[in-house]
Amino acid sequence: MKHLVKIFVVTFFLTFSTYSLAEQKIVYFDLKYTLNNSSAGKGAQDQLKKMFSENQKKFEKQEKELKKFETDLIAKKSVLLKEEYQKKADSLRNKVTDYQKERRESLDNITLKRANAKEQLLNKINPILKKYSNDNNISVILNSKSVLFGSEDSDITKLIVGQLNKELPSINLK
Repeated sequence: MKHLVKIFVVTFFLTFSTYSLAEQKIVYFDLKYTLNNSSAGKGAQDQLKKMFSENQKKFEKQEKELKKFETDLIAKKSVLLKEEYQKKADSLRNKVTDYQKERRESLDNITLKRANAKEQLLNKINPILKKYSNDNNISVILNSKSVLFGSEDSDITKLIVGQLNKELPSINLK
């Protein structure tokens, strides 16, 4: 008899707690879409693409100059003294090393700016999500990557993007 009462009480509490959890409101939004399609996100991407293409042009020009210097040096190898040739070859190696270092630093700089832009966007999105959650009695907000199926009414992506566009119209990466 004692076991029957315990089973009844446990079943009652499990049923009650399951029912109370069903009352929670859960929505989702697409973080990637928000980062890529907000006005600040698009602006940051455009700035990063412009920086990257400018750097690419600069490095292509430097690379052509280094190749030209190398071919000239190889062509003059038989004419130059051994010591003079060695000095010019060492100079070329140093230039190539500096070029590689500068290119790596440039790419690292762009990567850092991209990470900073993403961090700025996320820091602005979090308060917007908290405010929206509090105003609309939402218990859980999921990233759409985690959602297998959900109704269109539960997707708040466009609302969050609209609010983010109002609060953060652009990001300056300079």
